[in-house]
Amino acid sequence: MAKNFVQPGNVIDHAASGADIASGEVVPIGNLLGVALKKIPDGETGSVRLIGVFTVPKVSAAVIAQGETLTWDVSAGAFDDNQATPATGDITGAAAVAWQAAGAGETTMQVKFTGVPGTVN
Repeated sequence: MAKNFVQPGNVIDHAASGADIASGEVVPIGNLLGVALKKIPDGETGSVRLIGVFTVPKVSAAVIAQGETLTWDVSAGAFDDNQATPATGDITGAAAVAWQAAGAGETTMQVKFTGVPGTVN
């Protein structure tokens, strides 16, 4: 193996700043999206998984097709469909994809986190 190999890149260390991060919480890191594997207390560093499928919050009114790229709505703390008008700080693009379809009224959905950078609006 190459001597400069560090790790597969599925998990990144991330420092909580300003508030605790709950286990299972979606975590924006620059242009990336991931999920905290354990609680990360404010001021400490913990592991955030960048690749995988997780059940996460969804904007209730959104209608989302399987395979659709998603918008992480920072203010709602939930995923919205890709037709939503992103606000400042929202992350759009290939960072997250609907693993399953989710209709209006549903408040959670399965999302594939890709490890691919999205766009911060």
